[in-house]
Amino acid sequence: MNQTPARILVVEDEYLIRMLLEDMLADLGHTVAAAVGTIAEGKEIAATGDFDGAVLDVNLDGEEIFPVADILIKRNVPFVFVTGYGESSLPDGYRGRPALQKPFQAERLEQTLNALLAKSPA
Repeated sequence: MNQTPARILVVEDEYLIRMLLEDMLADLGHTVAAAVGTIAEGKEIAATGDFDGAVLDVNLDGEEIFPVADILIKRNVPFVFVTGYGESSLPDGYRGRPALQKPFQAERLEQTLNALLAKSPA
């Protein structure tokens, strides 16, 4: 099981995947601080929300998530990208950040979040 329950922001445009992610996070003992499906909502919550980490779908209805990621980077909030194309599809500036390739299992999500949250400043 994970070290400490965390509050997680989920930004995912596909409703069923968003629900699945929320269920996975709850099963892992985390709380979903917010779950949204658009870049605008993601940017607003990324800028002002209270959460420990985020799970970001790279492609939201044809728009890329990077404006949301940039806000999180500025706030020093750890996040993981979720993509159908793998880490190599990320632009250079974002490579090396954690990325989960769809579809993924809860165990992979747990490992990634544990590593991410362990590195983040408390």
